[in-house]
Amino acid sequence: MNAVHASQHRLRGFRLAPIAVALASTALLAGTGTAAFAGQSRAAHPAVSIPTPPKDPSVAALVPASIKKQGFISAAMDATYPPDEFVAANGTTIIGMDADFNAALGAVMGVPWRGVNTTFGTIIAGLQANKFDVGNSSFTVTPAREKQVNFVTYFKAGEGYYVSKSSTLKLNGLMSLCGRTVSVEIGTTEQTDAENTVATCKKANKATVNVESFETQVEANLAISSGRAQIGFADSQVAGYIVEQSKGQFKLDGPAFGVAPYGFAFNRSSTLDKATLAAVKVLMKDGIYTKILDKWGVQAGAITNPGIV
Repeated sequence: MNAVHASQHRLRGFRLAPIAVALASTALLAGTGTAAFAGQSRAAHPAVSIPTPPKDPSVAALVPASIKKQGFISAAMDATYPPDEFVAANGTTIIGMDADFNAALGAVMGVPWRGVNTTFGTIIAGLQANKFDVGNSSFTVTPAREKQVNFVTYFKAGEGYYVSKSSTLKLNGLMSLCGRTVSVEIGTTEQTDAENTVATCKKANKATVNVESFETQVEANLAISSGRAQIGFADSQVAGYIVEQSKGQFKLDGPAFGVAPYGFAFNRSSTLDKATLAAVKVLMKDGIYTKILDKWGVQAGAITNPGIV
């Protein structure tokens, strides 16, 4: 979601409590189930408790000595992107799919992962400066990012559109943006794709795309509810969750597209990726991985062959 943002984009929410207030406020000023990567709709069950897996000695042995001495793994997260990572109603606790992975991976590795809430566009630079140990924030694996960090793949997601409930648009792919105003979060794959489509529309002699970019997904959502933008653009499972939590103000529009892997991001000199990959494989084998995806309604994003890229 900045270039820092052009190269650090992600198929990348809003905080659950604030979005309801924000939507209501905007409605005054202006006069179900989560979509998975392929466009399916599944229910999320945030209250479900995920079992804590036991420490795996073979995985723990792969954790770098410096991390063991530190006593925790700092996991950078932009907690505005539900159902992947967002802030609970208490205003402080980070919850979501990636937060549950924090807890489960830390248990298997024998060193807890601590979520650190920060702005998405600063995460890769923070990893390179050793400010964080891992970036766990719905990072899409892209060639540009692979030049900056290493990834352990663990999920896959697409891109999706959401619009006002009253919208009559019929969207299908990036060319649907021509001649329209689209709302995106800064630094996301969606921002980059929308901006790149400006030239594509021009080449096809179509009207240009007006890209409205915002620091947070909350603000991007408000642009739709206020009528400032016609189309909201986010990761497909996130778009589905936005629609679910909008209480009828938004709807999904068109099929999901652009499916790509998510990865946990690491400084290229770190060896923590090896321990993380081993831990992901343990979670897949013991069923915890599937339980986490089921809890957040994102089962269609499951992968079977995680790796380091």
